[in-house]
Amino acid sequence: MKSIISQQISEHIELMKLIDSELTPVIANIANRLMESFRIGNKLLVMGNGGSAADAQHFAGEIVSRFRFDRPGLPAIALSTDTSIITAIGNDYGFERVFARQIEALASPGDAVIGISTSGNSGNVISALQVARQAGCTTIGLLGNGGGAIKGLCDIPLVIPSSDTPRIQEGHITAIHIICDLVEQGMFGPSSEGR
Repeated sequence: MKSIISQQISEHIELMKLIDSELTPVIANIANRLMESFRIGNKLLVMGNGGSAADAQHFAGEIVSRFRFDRPGLPAIALSTDTSIITAIGNDYGFERVFARQIEALASPGDAVIGISTSGNSGNVISALQVARQAGCTTIGLLGNGGGAIKGLCDIPLVIPSSDTPRIQEGHITAIHIICDLVEQGMFGPSSEGR
């Protein structure tokens, strides 16, 4: 059992080193784009399936409430949280449209739309990002497995360099925490005064 634990931890550490060496500029770019959207009165819409749905909720929660310190709330919506909306759309239009229909209803030009997919090929995320692009939103992907079909739909793809779902999810949540920290510090930290 100890060897399994040590192996998992070693894989995690190696992935974090890769993220640090390869993805730091991409993470900073995402944080900057979110700040640009928030500063002009736009919002974040974020989505995913399964564990990625939980990450979407986590992301929105940190943005709306707080990350490290008290500050004004920022507008973010996780599209996986309203069971009445999801089941209505799924029943009326099919599961492929559960996020796209919400983007049609909620997105405005200048919003940031983030799709989270470990495979990079989630059909309902693909459909939603296509709609988001047509609506004039900034499209961002938190992806794995080389980025899949979603990568080409993103203004900013963040592709975790792994094909192992647990490691990809660990990369995603680490990136989400860093992005939330950068946004909070950039918009409300001491150095943001006078912006």
